Amino acid sequence: MGRGDGSGRIVSPPNADDTGAGILHVDMDAFYASVAVLDDPTLAGKPIIIGAPEGRSVVSSASYDARRYGVRAAMPVGQAIRLCPQAIIVAPRFDRYVEISRRVMDMFRDVTPLVEPLSIDEAFLDITGARRLWGSPREIAQRLRARVESEVGITCSIGAASTKHVAKMASTLCKPDGLLIIPAAKTLDFLATRPVRAMWGVGPKAAEALESRGIRMISDVRVTPPATLERALGPAMGRRVWDLAHGVDARDVQTTRVEKSISHEETFETDVTDAGFLRSELLRLSDRVAVRLRKGAMEARGVAIKVRFDDFTTVNRSMTLSEPTDVGRRIAQAAQELFDALDLRAPVRLVGVKTEKLQPSGGGGLGLWDDDADWRAVDDAMDGATARFGSGVVTRATFLGRSNRYAEPKANDLDERS
Repeated sequence: MGRGDGSGRIVSPPNADDTGAGILHVDMDAFYASVAVLDDPTLAGKPIIIGAPEGRSVVSSASYDARRYGVRAAMPVGQAIRLCPQAIIVAPRFDRYVEISRRVMDMFRDVTPLVEPLSIDEAFLDITGARRLWGSPREIAQRLRARVESEVGITCSIGAASTKHVAKMASTLCKPDGLLIIPAAKTLDFLATRPVRAMWGVGPKAAEALESRGIRMISDVRVTPPATLERALGPAMGRRVWDLAHGVDARDVQTTRVEKSISHEETFETDVTDAGFLRSELLRLSDRVAVRLRKGAMEARGVAIKVRFDDFTTVNRSMTLSEPTDVGRRIAQAAQELFDALDLRAPVRLVGVKTEKLQPSGGGGLGLWDDDADWRAVDDAMDGATARFGSGVVTRATFLGRSNRYAEPKANDLDERS
């Protein structure tokens, strides 16, 4: 498996066989750090950490020069600086990342309409129908890489294969600035030599469950009875891992992405022991999540919270709502109920609110009356004021005059989607 610092990369020769490799996975190399270098060329070749220098913010991204010292995303900035004291800290610029991402995604759509963005800096492309216009998969991938670098000024890595799973694995192996092509006939040979941890979708816990049973390589998965995998990973995932190990992946490139969850979280500058403050923070985060639900014309049937203590122990709790909602106060009520059931055994470093089990608004039908009518009216008023005057002009009375003694800099207020 390719390392996060770029060592051990594997790339294809210029004339590599690309038969049947009609799926591309394109991944920008250290995207946030690359944009920082694009905007300030004096940073080229230097270790860069993207994050807020104040307090206890976390690393959003790091250049490959910094990764070679052990710096990685989601690591506390303080720890990253201890690992790499000479690193240059650059504040994130999310508006700039979105701008660059749109330019790159437009380039992908110039080649094929079948583009599935996975995140701001990676996407799948189905190019099986683009060969008559643009050439073979190898030629298309080479042309895309050259165009992104010449017109945007950053590099990308591309994996080409017959399935999404193998293409994603290939792009990881060839980073940074590489191209790895796995022809369809070589799929099983390629998979056999990779560890189970390299499989897309197999996280650390699943990998540990397999490795504890002596299943370390994908070739080991193939000779393992499906029932054994299902006992180790659960029925659904066990079967999926067995299929993927045999090169079976029927997933198509999806041009429309269905949101699975929407969440916001906050890391505090100072550990918090005030339960009242934390409940108020859950309300604030619930409001933010609800705004995004309404903008997306979505409702949630599930609410979850995340609480991280000062020793970095993290607990997650969730519940299913009796009816779907996009009302901030209803989401907060569920989040606070989950929070109240926790044992606050230590000061809190971070809290988060997530809505899940999303569905289009109105899917739950209309009742004879709306129990949340008053709360909904408040949300409508705040949405209207925000649209007219901008965010932050109107807020709940609960938050007026509230001390911000725990607040972390805005750059570390994470905005997550999964």
